[in-house]
Amino acid sequence: VVLAGLINALKITNKNKSAKIVISGAGSAGLAIANLFSAYGLTNYFLCDSKGTISNERTDLNDYKKHSFENSSAVCLAGSCENSLENADVLIGVSQPNQFSAESIRKMNNNAIVFALANPVPEIMPDEAKKGGATIIATGRSDFPNQLNNAIVFPGLFRGLLDNRIQKVTVEIKIAVAEAIASLVEN
Repeated sequence: VVLAGLINALKITNKNKSAKIVISGAGSAGLAIANLFSAYGLTNYFLCDSKGTISNERTDLNDYKKHSFENSSAVCLAGSCENSLENADVLIGVSQPNQFSAESIRKMNNNAIVFALANPVPEIMPDEAKKGGATIIATGRSDFPNQLNNAIVFPGLFRGLLDNRIQKVTVEIKIAVAEAIASLVEN
């Protein structure tokens, strides 16, 4: 669902696959998003965890974080996630509430895309992201407009898997599903 949303957001803002992406959160969601982005060709991403930007200078990385970092084409320097927002095009938040402010978003490029998906309190509230200059904003909450929730994908994906007797969800299937969902939205 995050990839589907980003595919459309990049079209709307006239950004391409080289857009600078900051992923705040390197747990299972953040790592899965980074790996799917990489497979799709969105490799200019910075991955951040609670200790800051994941970089070569870090000696505390587990194998999963190392793998996602190695798939990134970005030149990642040690520092805070907030510092990584400098000249970023996209912020994907799957981390902790209230991590960013309007001032944080002002560091990003024009037409910034902000997906603040922490629940129930996002990394930045939509009105605050808008004050900072974000053009496209999504959250994981159903009470805000532009919700990105993985529940969007499950009924159709599982129906398709069952109907076609597919026993393993591959990266290719995930990308095809993201592209199919993205195609349902008129830009």
